[in-house]
Amino acid sequence: MSEPYANAGTVSPWPHRWAWVLCCATYPLIWIGGLITTTDAGMAVPDWPGTYGYNLWLYPWSTWFFGPWDLFVEHGHRLFASGVGLLTIGLVVVVFRCDRRAWLRWLALAALALVIWQGVLGGLRVVLNERLLGFAHGSTGPLFFALTAVIVALTARNDEPRPSGSDQAAPLWPWLLAGLIYLQIIAGAALRHVPEASSFNTFALHVQAHLWGALLVTLSVVAAAIVAWRWPVGRSPRVLASLMAAVLAVQVSLGVATWVAKYRLPAFAQTGVAADAWDAIAGAGTMAPSTAGGWTETYVVTGHSATGSLLLALAAAHAVVARRRTSTASNTELSSHRDEPSAASAGPA
Repeated sequence: MSEPYANAGTVSPWPHRWAWVLCCATYPLIWIGGLITTTDAGMAVPDWPGTYGYNLWLYPWSTWFFGPWDLFVEHGHRLFASGVGLLTIGLVVVVFRCDRRAWLRWLALAALALVIWQGVLGGLRVVLNERLLGFAHGSTGPLFFALTAVIVALTARNDEPRPSGSDQAAPLWPWLLAGLIYLQIIAGAALRHVPEASSFNTFALHVQAHLWGALLVTLSVVAAAIVAWRWPVGRSPRVLASLMAAVLAVQVSLGVATWVAKYRLPAFAQTGVAADAWDAIAGAGTMAPSTAGGWTETYVVTGHSATGSLLLALAAAHAVVARRRTSTASNTELSSHRDEPSAASAGPA
């Protein structure tokens, strides 16, 4: 039987280091992808996998840098995505060369399969010009990012002592929390990709689903932070739960800012000092969508989307760390047992 998680000093540190590089490279890609959706630049390049007939890597850099913004961000997204794909291939190679654990090898292969699928979805979205594929593409990116965070957590050192008094059974609720956050990301992606020809009722339904999901996620993350600080769950889960709470605060603030940026202040707030302050920033508004845009609105909306992916990655890592806490004692015992010489091979005292 193989160990389910790494024990300190028994495996190479390189899979963990490579996983960190991949995870850190994926988050900017999430940002760039969200920026494309926000600015509606997804069809700036009509062909795929090349760019206007050129090989992806051979497209003239002067045209890319000094061309239109849509072309700059779309082609840049493709270059960055191909780089993340190469890093994922590198992760598979490092894991197969440095680690014999079958489950980690399968997980690295799953990451490779997912990043390939994500690239295919992005390409088909361009070739077929289909918004539904854009929705699928936008929903798969956060899932891949969360998987990289899971690999980082799984390949980390596991030498922290297990807190006394903690339950033996692996908690299920951290995984449910991660699943709830992912469902909320899907609801947000559906809202961002609502067809322009949809009715007001369809749009309102998406908005309500996203708002109710935000409430459930907020309550769940706050509960996770309370549990982490009131019960002996260990240092690592406590740190991750605290980070989730901090990121949640940023996410809620960006969500409110996104609503105000796109739909202005509600009618009850457009009187007195509040209205005067808002008029000084963006001019008098109504609840009609804002079509003027601007860099502030663009980055606020994109930041809201990208921060949701960060919250999902933290929740997935928290679920893994919480699971590892229950297996530390058994893994230490198994490792000690393996280090003991067998009766057949032991020499005379």
